[in-house]
Amino acid sequence: MTRLFPDRLLARTGFAVFTAFALIAAAVMPARPAERVDLLLVLASDVSRSVDYAKFQLQREGYAAAITDDRVLNAIRSGPLQRIAVAFVEWSGAAAQKVVIDWTLIDGKASAQKFADQLIELPRAFADRTAIGAGIDFALAQLDRAPFESSRRTIDVSGDGTSNSGTPVDEARDRALAKGVTINGLVILSDRPLAWNPEHTNPPGGLDKYYRDHVTGGPGAFVMVAENFGSFRQAIIGKLIAEIAMLDTGRITVRD
Repeated sequence: MTRLFPDRLLARTGFAVFTAFALIAAAVMPARPAERVDLLLVLASDVSRSVDYAKFQLQREGYAAAITDDRVLNAIRSGPLQRIAVAFVEWSGAAAQKVVIDWTLIDGKASAQKFADQLIELPRAFADRTAIGAGIDFALAQLDRAPFESSRRTIDVSGDGTSNSGTPVDEARDRALAKGVTINGLVILSDRPLAWNPEHTNPPGGLDKYYRDHVTGGPGAFVMVAENFGSFRQAIIGKLIAEIAMLDTGRITVRD
């Protein structure tokens, strides 16, 4: 039998008592409230197969330029708390979604530039089919786990085609709307339809109508249109300003 000397016995007893008190304190102490922001925003970017390397670079560079644009920063400063929280995700096929940049507080030029620099440097996540519904569900999950709080929660979906894989997009949209989340859309029109599936990028009535009918919804929801990938930067600047400042946009088309 191992015998404990008095000093070791006291040490072990003291440690046990300390551990017990620590566990009790952790159980009864109120959780620290999450930091409040004016907007929780998930930027959900389409990186499906129809988005080639050049288009992918334009998207990434467009988001990076937009988040650091003085007009966007002024919109952030116009809010009561003068800060927003942003997460950037990329989505493609039914099982292809990834958090590229996790929740980040944007409250000025420095934090916006850091976010933009990461966005330019990080590699592309996928190049699969187009599962908009799965992308919305994934973005909704990120809002649920956000370490910030806001009365305004928005998913910003950008893409160049209709959903052709995974969860029905209408069902995913309705799940988000039921939680009070607004979904806005930025559609990127294609100069030429895809040879193997022309209605994917150019559905009847136009891609912006498809987004209005199946993707977007919620208080103040809107769809903006970039005539092509070259005009994406200006479109995302206008979209971020509208989302942050809650502007009424209707249908806006942005050209080069």
